[in-house]
Amino acid sequence: MTTIFKRAPMLAAALLSLILSAFVALPAVSQQTEISPEHLALARKYVDLTDTGGLYEASVVQAGINTYKQLLPQNPEIAEPLNTAIETVISTYKGKKGELFDQFARVYALSFTQEELQQIVDFYSTPTGIKLAKSNAAMSGTMTRIMDVFSSNLNTEFFARVRAELKAKGIDT
Repeated sequence: MTTIFKRAPMLAAALLSLILSAFVALPAVSQQTEISPEHLALARKYVDLTDTGGLYEASVVQAGINTYKQLLPQNPEIAEPLNTAIETVISTYKGKKGELFDQFARVYALSFTQEELQQIVDFYSTPTGIKLAKSNAAMSGTMTRIMDVFSSNLNTEFFARVRAELKAKGIDT
């Protein structure tokens, strides 16, 4: 077991290097791979069909909320001008989600063939596909909360079990 812990930093570094190289390679692959306009359009249609939660808009509003929470405690007297400034900046982001969604579409177009994307778009155009797309946004939050509870419980349980294993070997921690 100590061998694993001695190797852990090296393994973590290797894993991180592999992950980073994959991300660095992605732009190179996307520049080298020619995607037809029809293929990209199908990918973009899928992105549009599945954006039922307003991902871009929610992200912009969340950035505004985060900024408000960061600046207001330091300067409580600027609440009104801060609100106005945040609303102004939020308005500058309106109509720009296409740039982000085009990037998403490119990733999907690189990951799926045109035929596969057609099948995906066909499915998400059905009543069941529409229901799934609408449900995914709501379910995602619930799944995240479930995963947070699971992770917290797992960490507590795992820690206790490791301590019990050590105690069984006569090691007090």
